[in-house]
Amino acid sequence: MSEQTVVGFDVPLVEAWMAEHTRLEPPCQWVRLEGGHSNLTYELTDSAGEHAVIRRPPQGELLPKAHDMWREFRIIDALYPVGVPVPEPIGYCDDRDVCDKHFYVMGKVAGEALYTAELTAPRLDEEARSRVGESFMSVLAHLHSVVPADVGLDDLGRHDGYVARQIKTWYGSWTASAEAAEYDSPRLHALHDHLVANLPEQGPARVVHGDYGVHNVMVDDSGVIAAVLDWEIGTLGDPLADFAYALNAWAESSDGPLAAATAPTTLPGFASRHDLVGYYADRTGADMSNLGYYRAFNSFKTACIIHGVYARYKLGMKSTDGVDMPALFDRIVVSIDRAEAFIAQ
Repeated sequence: MSEQTVVGFDVPLVEAWMAEHTRLEPPCQWVRLEGGHSNLTYELTDSAGEHAVIRRPPQGELLPKAHDMWREFRIIDALYPVGVPVPEPIGYCDDRDVCDKHFYVMGKVAGEALYTAELTAPRLDEEARSRVGESFMSVLAHLHSVVPADVGLDDLGRHDGYVARQIKTWYGSWTASAEAAEYDSPRLHALHDHLVANLPEQGPARVVHGDYGVHNVMVDDSGVIAAVLDWEIGTLGDPLADFAYALNAWAESSDGPLAAATAPTTLPGFASRHDLVGYYADRTGADMSNLGYYRAFNSFKTACIIHGVYARYKLGMKSTDGVDMPALFDRIVVSIDRAEAFIAQ
């Protein structure tokens, strides 16, 4: 890729920094990678043939805590030495003489994230698919076993009140979006009141990913998780909330025709959510008696998030071209339905 087509990086300046501060040997070939929550991400191949990935925030004005490259780098730098599968941290730069935004370089990991059934079916046979669930939960259990103070992450976030703060944040989003969305729900308010009144006592804080799903892990051809990516919202919190999020996001064919047609984990061979609960409980010894609460909390949170997105579309803040607004609205209602069902279990 020519220097003129590299967006967001002054290639000579960045490669000079790499030569001084990393083991990479410029000049490099730069190939843009899609995805990554709009962060500008490139695969690098240096003159010795080593592959790496460089990542920076998007261009333009950003919200204060959005696209936090230092948080991402700091977390993988702490977790890599203790065997949690993350890309190798190679270097971090916050020098504005090199780049207008901070960036980091990490090792390239083999494998691919799982996005759709159509893409996953030809890549993973049933035997490989059968390994994904157990590996997926083994990695999460390993992450949740790490004591933050032991890896220098004791100040990554507050240790207490993780779920309570999340409930407050997302309920605030719901109430602030109700007028623009032209939709409010007494059921959502009742869910909020129930979740607040029945808040479980949180155990020791652990590093939580916040968006742990098969779309954010690299899966090798044998079905083993090679690395966990996208740590931007990683913090300290309640590991059971993190686990329940991953459980909710793991689709099964019984979830409906849309999930069955699109979600990779609905293909034959993938573990069931029941299997995932067993894998995680076996490895952590976690008390699952409040699992229904944590799943309800995550469905409540999902309803609030989608409601906010729906409101922004209604306000014209985002283009609705190609967006199925009725389907988006239905996802709000379905998330409320599921939260109520988890509470009733």
